[in-house]
Amino acid sequence: MFTVYGLNGRVYSGPLEGLRALEPVQAVARLRAVAPVSSMLESEAQAKAGVLRAEPNPEANLMALGSPEPRPRDALAAYAKAQARVLPDEKRQPLRLVEELMSRNLVTVPAVASVAQGLAMLSQAKVGQAPVLNPRGRLVGLLLRGDLLPVPDDVEDAQAWSAWFARPVGDVMWSPVPSAHADTPLREVAQALLDFRLPGMPVSDEKGGLLGFISRSDILRALTREPPLELWT
Repeated sequence: MFTVYGLNGRVYSGPLEGLRALEPVQAVARLRAVAPVSSMLESEAQAKAGVLRAEPNPEANLMALGSPEPRPRDALAAYAKAQARVLPDEKRQPLRLVEELMSRNLVTVPAVASVAQGLAMLSQAKVGQAPVLNPRGRLVGLLLRGDLLPVPDDVEDAQAWSAWFARPVGDVMWSPVPSAHADTPLREVAQALLDFRLPGMPVSDEKGGLLGFISRSDILRALTREPPLELWT
């Protein structure tokens, strides 16, 4: 189950299929996708150019010359060793729901904060995104670090930078924002993050109160845990 919240309160509550068809969320997703496309293309071009101009890495060469490639036998031995650390009577429960994986250490940004303050909060917490709350503590948006550092036409225009950082985060946040319920299947959340190109999603109760946050990093971290991991069974 998903719920969408905006500045005017709850916009939608229902399954993933309805969320995909919700025009306000689709509109925000399209708007956010416009700017990153050219940036990603430029980054890819620069990366390719950088590879062509890159100097040889002495450490990489030493590793290539002095360290033999891992053999399949070694990989199997490492896997067996990892499994041996799990007690025979220990039963690892498969991860299926958001509440089993979400982070409960919440970092939030007030809607009245400035862009400069929002960026400082994200940097201090070392996170790339955070839910935005109105003065009543209700979810109204999602603040992404990537939306806080646009490059102005004139990078040396100090007045333009000052005006940008003085704007409220409400002007640049993602809103309306989808949120997942604690009992939402992880597979559906992963699909929603892909559909809307989001790095994470707030987890809320039926009244809009925040319970936690589920990010792509949380899902990837679960995939790298010691075996056996049965995330999707």
